[in-house]
Amino acid sequence: MKTLTRLQIQAYRSSPWLAGAAFAWFILFLVVPLFIVAVYSLGLRGTYGGVTFSAGLTPENYARILDPIYFGVFLRSLGLSMMTSVSCLLIGYPMAYVMATARKRYRNLLMVLVVIPFWTNFVVRTYALKAALAENGPVNRWLIAAGWLHEPFVFSGTTFAVWLGMVTNYLPFMVLPLYVALEKFDFTLLEAAGDLGASPTTRFFRILLPLTRRGVVTGLIFVFAPALGEFVIPDLLGGAKTLLVGNLITDQFLKVRDWPFGAALSLVLIALVCISLRVSFRSARSAS
Repeated sequence: MKTLTRLQIQAYRSSPWLAGAAFAWFILFLVVPLFIVAVYSLGLRGTYGGVTFSAGLTPENYARILDPIYFGVFLRSLGLSMMTSVSCLLIGYPMAYVMATARKRYRNLLMVLVVIPFWTNFVVRTYALKAALAENGPVNRWLIAAGWLHEPFVFSGTTFAVWLGMVTNYLPFMVLPLYVALEKFDFTLLEAAGDLGASPTTRFFRILLPLTRRGVVTGLIFVFAPALGEFVIPDLLGGAKTLLVGNLITDQFLKVRDWPFGAALSLVLIALVCISLRVSFRSARSAS
């Protein structure tokens, strides 16, 4: 039996305390707030806002979510989040492939170029995109100069602007896990398949994509989960025309002051994210 060093002994002794601290942090800052939100979701809005339990615990707020207006907001949010995830995958996979197959001296440079957007504040990046898509912004000027447009096109306040804002902001979350998966891939398998007569399409769908499926699933999770609850980008680029569930929850808490209904919306959103994560993890496990 190998002799344990003093540092290893101290680590074994301190691990129960570390586990206890992590468990206490989990209970205090996750379970307790979720429990409070769950209780609030079963109340009713007070006369001047807040929460009242004068009618006891009631599931009325969850029934309101089935209203066509609110249910349509959920469907719109799900559709836009899926569209954003797929778009990031289609754009990010070639980017990650180029990074993984580039020479080692260029990989760090390409990695920096992908991470550079994180050096700028999220809101600043969104406002920059809003300025670029403005009626007199550079995008409209270039399109008019190229002859593709005869008059400025109003991008702001459209679903396209919200989709573009999500893609540009969440694309690095897709590229990085794909790059990790592709960097570990043995590209000699593709060369061997090519020598045996496999076409590029067959090599991609039968070899490369299945063996990097974990990176694909991880990237989809990293993009879909935050995009589903996004409220800053729709608020700045979409306005009232593209109301998503994140904006709906924000309005219920800060403007309407209907905290019980906002709490119910929040719990349903968390449930949707958990279900999507569960499906994604099972898909990734079946790929191994």
